[in-house]
Amino acid sequence: MSNLSMGAPPTEKAIEAQERPATRSNLSRERLRSAWLFLTPMILVLALVAGWPLIQTIYYSFTDASLTDIDGAEWIGIRNYWEYVDYGDGEGEYFGLFFDDQWWNAVWNTVYYTVISVSIETVLGLVFALVLNAEFRGRSIVRAAVLIPWAIPTIVSAKMWAWMMNDQFGILNDMLMTVGLISSPVAWTANPETAMWAVIMVDVWKTTPFMALLILAGLQMVPGDVYEAAKIDGIHPVKVFWKVTLPLIRPAILVAVIFRALDALRIFDLIYVLTPNNTDTKTMSVFAQENLFQFDKFAYGSAASTFLFLVIAMITLLYIKIARLDLGGRGR
Repeated sequence: MSNLSMGAPPTEKAIEAQERPATRSNLSRERLRSAWLFLTPMILVLALVAGWPLIQTIYYSFTDASLTDIDGAEWIGIRNYWEYVDYGDGEGEYFGLFFDDQWWNAVWNTVYYTVISVSIETVLGLVFALVLNAEFRGRSIVRAAVLIPWAIPTIVSAKMWAWMMNDQFGILNDMLMTVGLISSPVAWTANPETAMWAVIMVDVWKTTPFMALLILAGLQMVPGDVYEAAKIDGIHPVKVFWKVTLPLIRPAILVAVIFRALDALRIFDLIYVLTPNNTDTKTMSVFAQENLFQFDKFAYGSAASTFLFLVIAMITLLYIKIARLDLGGRGR
């Protein structure tokens, strides 16, 4: 019969077992308190520099605000998004962002650009990461050199490539004509058939190192014992990649894709510099900027910015749900 059933005092082990949950609970509370202590300044800064402007933008999207009279903006409801004008003869017409063909063209351009560029960058980034993860002489130098395109500011990259793709004096046309791939110079950034692909090519050149860096970090976390065991068992390297390496670095690839996709959906500077005033490459951010500042349609541009935020938020949440990303670390 146990000591508790006989009324005997609890043993030291029983006391320790009772105190251990309380100690863990206190430790968890201390960690949580410390986490909030470090996070609070960052949250306050984000609320100041991001949250407040976002709230203002959403508010202005329901007004008739203009750059010349922002303080005198009046509430007009959803007319910037959806408005029906009755002409009085039994006919009418819908206006607003939801019925703007230029806006939906910008949405299509943004999604098309994001899907194509991120897909290419993911594949090339994975290839580069696998190469950089291998042991060879001068690997550190190659790793540093690969990051150079990513380190160059986007504006500089855009201007550099704009000169290289110029149809009059660009080196790209000269090289392609020399090897016989084209018979005459091509206006890469002005031709509707090549403008978007020119933007994608520049973006792939610049951002692939970013994808390679994130995927390489995931490869560095794969235990070397796994490859040694596979080598001893005589498993083909290709099969090792598909069955071992790829599943282990899948979380790193998914995180890299969502980071890059979020950046691609907000693309502005590259397109604004490389292909200005081109409807074939105009994205949601460029559309919003034009209406906010160039066309003095501040309220309409705010509506476009608000919708851009909602599109990015929905795509992000959908991607996290489908990919089953464990952002809270509960899978540990």
